Amino acid sequence: MNHVTDERVDFGTAERRDKSGYVYTYACHETERELCLLELGELFGREPDGTDWLSSRTWVNPDRSPFITAFLDVRMTGSSIEELSKAAAGITLAPSSEETTAPTFKVTCLKAGESYSYDEMRAFERIVGQQIRGKAQMKNPDITFGLISIEGTWQMGLLHAPAREWLKHKCKPQNYSTGLSSRLARSLVNIVAPKTEGRTMIDPCCGMGNVLIEALSMGISIEGRDLNPLAIRGARVNLQHYGYDNGIVAVQDMNELQGHYDTAILDMPYNVCSVLPEDEKIQMLGSLRHLADRAVIVSSESIRSQLEETGWHVLRHATASRGSFVRDIWLCE
Repeated sequence: MNHVTDERVDFGTAERRDKSGYVYTYACHETERELCLLELGELFGREPDGTDWLSSRTWVNPDRSPFITAFLDVRMTGSSIEELSKAAAGITLAPSSEETTAPTFKVTCLKAGESYSYDEMRAFERIVGQQIRGKAQMKNPDITFGLISIEGTWQMGLLHAPAREWLKHKCKPQNYSTGLSSRLARSLVNIVAPKTEGRTMIDPCCGMGNVLIEALSMGISIEGRDLNPLAIRGARVNLQHYGYDNGIVAVQDMNELQGHYDTAILDMPYNVCSVLPEDEKIQMLGSLRHLADRAVIVSSESIRSQLEETGWHVLRHATASRGSFVRDIWLCE
């Protein structure tokens, strides 16, 4: 998804974009809140401002995050809804060079930010919408304007929803019942590689390739390895299913891997009936330390002491649970 602007909207002299930026709304289940805050903190360089919104002068592709629900490209602000409506009077909608009629629009008051009743939100939409020069249409408009009130200031701009193309990755031909979900895998990629351009990545225990598919969908160069031939076979089927090169995976012990990568994601093997031997943990974490400068490591138990012993510095830690199963997520350098 590219940064979206609409040239059919003339904001007139009311446009104050240089003083504004973007507002992102997000949502997560309480079992994923730590993971959500960790991811957004890495993507934006700081944690969210509020419990359901984050403002930034920097644009981040909202399709990257499984938690971002919408983003507002802010164009004007006001200390009250009345002041904002006066500014909205300067908005004119015009057809593009390929169109003969002006685009339709609607105004949506976001639920995020300060809390208002349903009736109040609809009233705000009408107050502002009546000022815009164009044809209003509530169903399937060409353009949606968003309103949000944050800390006593009203903000308005172009409202966009993520396309969420990654949801197609949930229906893989091959999968583990206990493997990483597409949602979790995507979040892990965002955490370890907030900047994707030119990044290289390795998943040395790739399983059925969930992390590989999410990384590839973001344009990251990644390779996958696994000791289990059946897992690699499944990963190849999944990669091919989504149109990716299935030659990026191979059967190999991560402790025998050579080369160096910018980043790595390691979902440490676990068994519901036994614990990975201590020496194997140390060996895997030590091998990973030689493979990458930065890593996200997923474990089913605390491994802080083992990380420190193998030279990793823990930057941040979070947990994510699924039923009674809790995953520890360690961001390390």
